[in-house]
Amino acid sequence: MRKTILLVDDDEDIAGLLRLFLEQEYEILEAYDGQAATELFSRTDVDLAVIDIMMPRLDGFQLLQWLRERSKLPVIILSAKNEDFDKIAGLGLGADDFIAKPFNPLEVVARIRAQLRRTYEFNEIPVTPEEVTETRVGDLSLHHDSCMLYKRGKPIALSALEYRLLKLFMASPGRIYTKKQIFERAWADEYIADDNAIMVQISRLRDKIEDSPREPVYLKTVRGLGYRFAKKEELHAK
Repeated sequence: MRKTILLVDDDEDIAGLLRLFLEQEYEILEAYDGQAATELFSRTDVDLAVIDIMMPRLDGFQLLQWLRERSKLPVIILSAKNEDFDKIAGLGLGADDFIAKPFNPLEVVARIRAQLRRTYEFNEIPVTPEEVTETRVGDLSLHHDSCMLYKRGKPIALSALEYRLLKLFMASPGRIYTKKQIFERAWADEYIADDNAIMVQISRLRDKIEDSPREPVYLKTVRGLGYRFAKKEELHAK
């Protein structure tokens, strides 16, 4: 079944250009402001959204917040506002990718395919009977059958990506993972030097597992190298 892509951009020429590259593979919906996008989304099943930031009636950040209150569908921001602040703000609000204008339409198509693959092909994480069904480190217990995290017995819901990241780290406490290794294993895609996406996801994960996210005990930064999870003996020593 063909996936449905929602293109939201007040520049109809840009939306039309993307439609030409996408319509052979996907069902395409177009909206030219944020409010029109909410109306389309409310009455139609959408699998992925590509949204601009600067739009009338409801801008891209407001639209992204609205979408995140209702859905976990992948969202790609496509915008001329390409400062680091805008990228971090968009990713922090829940965007899955950020592409700056001007852009190569083929790159946009490739990133859409990657997001759809990550969301709809890799979200199912099978656990065979031979696999360990629970991983414990300190006060954290990761249940692989339900993809739920428990901290001191309290359940904490995880997104599919957060689960994959935590599973990666908790399986090998003390091991340093480079950003490239983290991206390729958790995102299940070729590394594209997307440090902002990794940084935002690490921050979100720390908000869930750390008592004080600014002074992490579990998920530590190794400057110039990457990240590692604390060893059990480190936690017992505290």
